[in-house]
Amino acid sequence: MSLALRLDVRQSQSLVLTPQLQQAIRLLQLSNIELASVVERELSENPFLERAERSGTAGRQERERPLSGAPALAPGGGDGAESGWSPPAQPAAADQRLQVSRAAGGEQPASPDSYLAAPTSLAEHLARQLAGMALPPGVREAALALAASLDEDGYLREADDELAGQLGINRERVAAARAALLACEPAGLGARDLAQCLAAQLREQDRLDPMMQLLLDNLPLVARADLAGLQRACAAELEDVREMIAEIKRLDPRPGRSFTPLEPLAAIPDLLAARTGRGNWRVEINQATLPRVLVDRDYYASISSRCTDRAARDYASERWQAANWLAKALDQRARTLLKVGRAIFTRQIDFLEHGPRHLRPLVLRTIAEATGLHESTVSRATADKHAATPHGTVPLRYFFTTAIAGTGDGETHSAEVIRQQIRRLIEQEEPENVLSDDQIVAILKEGGVAIARRTVAKYRESLAIPSSVQRRRSKALML
Repeated sequence: MSLALRLDVRQSQSLVLTPQLQQAIRLLQLSNIELASVVERELSENPFLERAERSGTAGRQERERPLSGAPALAPGGGDGAESGWSPPAQPAAADQRLQVSRAAGGEQPASPDSYLAAPTSLAEHLARQLAGMALPPGVREAALALAASLDEDGYLREADDELAGQLGINRERVAAARAALLACEPAGLGARDLAQCLAAQLREQDRLDPMMQLLLDNLPLVARADLAGLQRACAAELEDVREMIAEIKRLDPRPGRSFTPLEPLAAIPDLLAARTGRGNWRVEINQATLPRVLVDRDYYASISSRCTDRAARDYASERWQAANWLAKALDQRARTLLKVGRAIFTRQIDFLEHGPRHLRPLVLRTIAEATGLHESTVSRATADKHAATPHGTVPLRYFFTTAIAGTGDGETHSAEVIRQQIRRLIEQEEPENVLSDDQIVAILKEGGVAIARRTVAKYRESLAIPSSVQRRRSKALML
């Protein structure tokens, strides 16, 4: 057998993801807000793109205004045509980027209102109080260092020995610094654990008596609602134990949370579903957040006719093709999203009419077959997208739920509807009659839903609802 080298020519077909196709796929799975940032970057880098709401003449005049103040290269100008056009070292929209960078660079003085509205951090709040305390030398500095190490709940969970090693000071100074933090407002800041945090708040209210301290030493029994064990540990009557537990519940277990407010993230809808004057339903793209661009053909024709350098022509051609492709990709994305949205709400018309209780089972395959798209395309089109409906702004993925078989022939129920039914049943249960998972299964079967106990347990856990045993103990503390 001989070995030899040879060249063969073979013809084959394969699917290749071109850069343009990859860009279209990436744009499809972005929300309108995320898409706006991508379009902003393209507008700053591509001289042949402009915003849809801006006229083409104004856009060309802004781009053609040089930074040096020299006469601009205007279409039809005599001097510019004779001298030709040389490609700049950066995109022609550099002047716009410079204006943006100047605006974001902080050259303009900040408004006084911005300082007045700025929230006070936890470390700043403690620093102001520590400055007014008469503390031994070195303790204030240690307390300031510990204040900067508090977690978002206001706790300092490390032991004093560990903190002493981190700060390079002795343990006694760390203990004094922690005591100074515990004396600040709100009470409980700097505590090592929940018991110490609650004890600081009770001490401030002059309610930390020996019996209450015994209750704090047995917080695990409180969590388990072991009233008999608490009676033995505190040597108290049942009524006294209940009163102490009720008093503890009125305390703040996370005193530092008020200084770290979580700003709610408002969901911006990509689709709008509203009723028309004739009583029908209309689904449309949210134009307020949809970025739109225009391709400046006149500017490209002017620039390309003056390009004498090959590198300049290649640059202009590449930017022109990129601008055209972005405009087409944005248009195709909007069409795909609208097609998918209309197909979803056509099958969820009962949701629009009557609310979440009438949500129907729906899978990606159904929408893919209705729209002629691939399931992966439908999945990308619904990822991180929201729709404004009469019942609130909800994710598009909310409408895709599996089907739960009913007791009737061919009857099915949406898994999301069943999940909400389980929530309502548990919210309406009586403290002396806590429903077990088996009882919930029986109630649902009476309503025409065939469901297994393990499925009920899975849905209950997904709603962060504890088991019947834990709920019964929790309700026992409230009696």
